[in-house]
Amino acid sequence: MKVISFVNMKGGVGKTTAALNVADFLARAYDKKVLILDVDPQFNVTQCLFSGEEYVEILRAQGDTVLDVFDPEAKSYKSSVSVDAEPESKTPSAIQPLRRGAVWTLPGNIELYRLEMVAGEGREFALKRFIDEAIAPLGFDYVIIDTPPTPSIWMTSALIASDCYVIPVKPDPLSMIGIDLLRSIIERRSKTYALKLKCLGVFFTMVERPDSIIYSNARENLSRNTLWKDRVFNSYIPKRAELAKNQLTQPFILLMEDYDLRQNLKGLVDEMIGRM
Repeated sequence: MKVISFVNMKGGVGKTTAALNVADFLARAYDKKVLILDVDPQFNVTQCLFSGEEYVEILRAQGDTVLDVFDPEAKSYKSSVSVDAEPESKTPSAIQPLRRGAVWTLPGNIELYRLEMVAGEGREFALKRFIDEAIAPLGFDYVIIDTPPTPSIWMTSALIASDCYVIPVKPDPLSMIGIDLLRSIIERRSKTYALKLKCLGVFFTMVERPDSIIYSNARENLSRNTLWKDRVFNSYIPKRAELAKNQLTQPFILLMEDYDLRQNLKGLVDEMIGRM
C-alpha cells in the first residue's frame, strides 16, 4: 500500500481535482482499491463526492468522518445537525470508510477547524494510526490524501502518514512562487518527525495550451532550479471549462467525452506510478 499526499500552500491550483482524478483513474482504469482522504477543513473532496443532502444524512446517522480520526472522544454533529443518539468514542480500527463510485472515502468535516488551536495532544499522529490500524488490513493499494493549502497540523498529519507527496501547481508566477518555501517546510517536518518521505515531483494543472509562453516559461524556470529540475513531471492536466463547471456534479475525467484530457490523466498517473 502506498500513501500519497497532494500538497500546495496555495489554493485554487486544482489540487483537489487532481487528487480525485488520480484516485479515480487508479481504481477505474487499473482496478486498484483506492481510498481518498479529505483532511482539508474546507472538505472540497467531500463536496465533490456527496450532495448536500447525502452529507447531512451521513451526519444524522452518526456516520464516520475524518473528525472521528482526530477527535475520537466527542462527535460534534449536534452543533449543526439534530440527532437523538449519544456520540461515543471510537478507536481507529472502528472507523470505516464509505464506497463512493470507484473509490472509497472517509468524508471530511468542517469542524476540524475547531481543533486547529489544540496542541500537545499528539493529534498529528492520528491519521497514521488510522491508516495503519483501520485501512491497511482492508487491502487497499493506494491512499490519496488531499491536504489543506496551509502549513497546518492537518498537512503535518498527512505527511507523517504518507510514503510520498506530489505538488500540483498552475503554470503562473503567483502559483509557483511558494513551492521552494513549501519544500523547506516539508523538509523541516521530515527532520522533526524522522520521516522517510519521498518527493515524487511537481506537475502542472490548468494548462491552457502546451505551446503557450506561460507554460513554457514555467517549465523553464523549474528546469533551472536545482531543487526541481529533475522533479518536473512531463505530464500535466489541461484546463477545461467543463471540468471546472461540473466539479460538484461530475468531477471525474474518465467519464468525460474528452480524449485528450483522459490521455493526459493517464500519462500523469503512469508517470506517478513510475516515480514511486
